[in-house]
Parts: sequence; structure tokens; C-alpha cells
Amino acid sequence: MSAVALSPAIQALYPFAPRDFAALSGRMSYVDHGPRDGRPVLLLHGNPSWSFLWRDLILKLAAQGRRVIAPDHVGMGLSARPDRFLRLADRIADVEALISHLGLKEFDLGVHDWGGAIGFGVAGRQPSRVGRILVTNTGAFLSDQIPARIALCRAPLIGRFIVQGLNGFAWPATWMSVEKPLGPAVKAGFLAPYGSISVRRAVADFVADIPMEPAHPTRVVLAAVEASLAGLKDKPMLLCWGLRDFCFDRTFLDGFIHRFPGAQQLLFSNAGHYVLEDAGEAALRPIVDFFGPA
Repeated sequence: MSAVALSPAIQALYPFAPRDFAALSGRMSYVDHGPRDGRPVLLLHGNPSWSFLWRDLILKLAAQGRRVIAPDHVGMGLSARPDRFLRLADRIADVEALISHLGLKEFDLGVHDWGGAIGFGVAGRQPSRVGRILVTNTGAFLSDQIPARIALCRAPLIGRFIVQGLNGFAWPATWMSVEKPLGPAVKAGFLAPYGSISVRRAVADFVADIPMEPAHPTRVVLAAVEASLAGLKDKPMLLCWGLRDFCFDRTFLDGFIHRFPGAQQLLFSNAGHYVLEDAGEAALRPIVDFFGPA
């Protein structure tokens, strides 16, 4: 079980009993909430969040009869902290292993941030299993665009010192990723798994795994994810986007619109990267309607 202690205030917001699974990269914590006979929805977070990101959507979907599965990527959230660098290929393989472990024949999908590359990596390799897809402020294709503040966090030595040593990624995300200030308990919830340098390695590794250089080892993996998107073009899709995202900005949204012109759009002009935090019910209600009942 996780060594991360959640305060009563955080547990009130995240009222789940996560399970453990021996993923390929290490122990993976995951939420499995809702009726077991409900159609599954797999929700994948990014960096530097964890399944806490999806807490309100999990509850609302489960109330509609859906089975909701939300893992914490290994090295993140309540999952184990292995002492090795995990790349996109490892993340995709871990989620595929979880799907196999749970015996999911078909499922709907929701992604955010790095969850996009991971989730579309899974979906592109087994499209027949995937139904509806929720896409929120993410990417799943190569881009030469990177904000200066994230480029700094990728810089050799100093980047890891900032992100892992000084908590200069997870902590700033609690105010840079939103337009409306997070409440104290919500902010504490996002930060709870990342309280010391020893548990923040994966936060820094995710940043370092952004494939900007031509010879970057993850570049070929992300290129394969991008190539697989064409096989998903007929899937029902909802693009739920905070338009004030400093990282996954309008160019990434346009990239999805170009590849999936039939996708529904739910755009929020006053929301940032954590679009579900800023938009709240205005986003959650249409998302639940999009996924539909079990």
C-alpha cells in the first residue's frame, strides 16, 4: 500500500480505497470505483498530477452506473517510486498491463496532459477496444513548441534541481495551471504525493522525457502514437479545453481538431490547464452526458 498519508480534508475530496497492481514498472495504485457490471471508463492523468485530478468526474460517472478506473502512473500519486527512469513506452506498457489484469474487453477513455500520449498510445494499438474518448488539454503528436518555463525545467542538471529538488513543477502547477485559485484542501491534495525530493523523481523524469531533440529516445515512440491516430478518427470524441493553458495551448487543440474534425468541442475561455478545476460543473455535466449511462 502507499506510504503517502492523506489528511482527512483530502480524503473527504478523494473518498476512494485505491487498489494495488504489480505493473511492469512497479506497484501501481489505481481507483476502481462504481458498479463492476458498468461499462468501464479509463481515466489517465499526466504530470505533475495524479488520479486526484479526476475525483469529481469519478464520482459523477459512477453515480450514472459507470465503472471508473483511474491509475496513478508508477512513480506518481500513491504508486511506488522505482529507482529508474520510466519513459513513454514504459507508461503505455503499464496501462496495457492494467487493462489485461482487469480483463477489460472494451472501455471508454479520458486523458489529460501526458495521459494523452499514454492513452492514445494504448488506444492506437488496440482501437477495437476503445469507445468514446474525452480529450482535455493534452497532446499525442510531435511538436516543436515548448514554453520557456518548461524548457528551463528540461535543462541538464539545473532542470532536475528545480523540479525534483525545489519542487519547482508540482508546486507551481497549483497556481499556474488554473485561473481560479484552488481551495486549500484541493491544493494540498494535488501536492500530497510530492512532499519530498525522494518522491519527486518521476515528476522530473516526465519533463525530461518530452522528446524535443531529434535523437531523443521517446521521439520514435510518440511518432508511432501520432501515426496511430488515423485509426481512431471515427471514435466519438469530446475536446474539453481550457483556452488559457500556457502549455497545451490553442495550437494543440487545433492539432486535435485537424485530426478529428468530427469531434465535439467544449471550450472554456477562462480556464487553464486544470480545466476541470476552473470549469467545474460546466465541464463535468457535459462530460457525463458524453459518456452516457452504463
